[in-house]
Amino acid sequence: MSVTPPGPIGDPLFGNGRQFADDPFSFMRACADSYGDVVRFDLGPRETYLLTNPDDIERVLVAEAERYRKPNFGDDAMGTLLGEGLLLSEGETWRRQRRLANPSFHSRRIGALAGTMVEHTESQIAEWEDGEIVDVQLEVARLTVRIIVSAMFGADVTDEEVRTVQESLEPLGARFEPDPRRFLIPNWVPTRENREFAAAVDTLESVIDGILDRRRGTERDPGVDPAGPEGVAVSGPPGDPDGDVPMDLLSVLLRARERGEQTDENLRDELVTMLLAGHDTTALALTYTFYLLSKHPTARERVGREAAAATADGPPDAAAAREMTYTDRVLSESMRLYPPVYTLFREPKLDVKIDGYRIPEGSALMCSQWVVHRSPRWYDDPDSFDPDRWTPDRRSERPRFAYFPFGGGPRHCIGKAFSLLEAKIILACVRSRYELEYEGPDLSLRGSLTMHPDHPVPMRIREQ
Repeated sequence: MSVTPPGPIGDPLFGNGRQFADDPFSFMRACADSYGDVVRFDLGPRETYLLTNPDDIERVLVAEAERYRKPNFGDDAMGTLLGEGLLLSEGETWRRQRRLANPSFHSRRIGALAGTMVEHTESQIAEWEDGEIVDVQLEVARLTVRIIVSAMFGADVTDEEVRTVQESLEPLGARFEPDPRRFLIPNWVPTRENREFAAAVDTLESVIDGILDRRRGTERDPGVDPAGPEGVAVSGPPGDPDGDVPMDLLSVLLRARERGEQTDENLRDELVTMLLAGHDTTALALTYTFYLLSKHPTARERVGREAAAATADGPPDAAAAREMTYTDRVLSESMRLYPPVYTLFREPKLDVKIDGYRIPEGSALMCSQWVVHRSPRWYDDPDSFDPDRWTPDRRSERPRFAYFPFGGGPRHCIGKAFSLLEAKIILACVRSRYELEYEGPDLSLRGSLTMHPDHPVPMRIREQ
């Protein structure tokens, strides 16, 4: 067996970068179809290896996670944006930040946030009018920004701040779209893209500063002792919503800063990370779900019946959301077909061997949800929408990492439970009152940090 995996031949300067940039989704699937479990190609400054077998992905993310780290692509734009927040930090920094954040995502606290999710959803959809057309991607992104700021920052966000965040997302996203020429142009070169990216980062930080100004001095109730070294409420279990100490993430981090365990830079990194990651992926999952439901009336009606049941006795809560089992399957199928995070990267700390191939230290390993989720090896008719793939008996037939929209292992998404509850609460509120009919072109996609529609997603609102 060759010690080097097979893969497509690239051009001398950009390798396979042009092919990947033109259509990363088709390129990755074509590589998987043509070359098998491990595929080697060149995306610019380093060798890249695509893993397409769930067992290999589980090994990298879970069983041997300590042998890998997040890669540094020689482009400091990601670091400029997210710093050493949970998505990028490594080692003891990551472990400390994760310990601090855990209480804010405790299951009891997440369940108690359903009321906040309902309040913001009902307020926003009250503006909708029968027959009007809205860009559902923008609508749900506005909504999830408000929810994440309220739930995790303990603050409200103004209409102007929401617009500011939305306007910043375009230049931020454009900076991370695949482009093989980017490695030839340093970040300090004042190109239009670099200038717009830097301005967007500054603008986003100004929104964070405004929230911090409103929160100063409110991280604990008067007369209550500070939380312990991990930000645990003194009067209850981690994340106890009835505890005396506020357990939103910002309060936890502010108390840690008072104890000398956080710098202003640490605080900024975590808040930017939470604001972006905490709203974007849920908004995309809902965008794709509304799109798929509009194309599949039978599934839309079943979700509508569950939504009506969940809201029959008043606003939906966490218990009602748990009963929405078919809606849960619809969300799983939506994130299978359109995973907001469409690929993960890892870098081996030392040379490793995978499927008999040597993978050198410092190379980039690509674990792609897009490829694995749509593979005929694990799914019958993989490009079709079939929520019943997620019945317990059918789900158990597949390898564990044939589906991993939230990653896996020690670095799995800390906000998974929050995101799924939020999505079901929003679907319950919307579908109990409205039907959404898609009126746009066939869906096309573009890759950045996450997978976005490449155009508006117009939906006509129909009152039920």
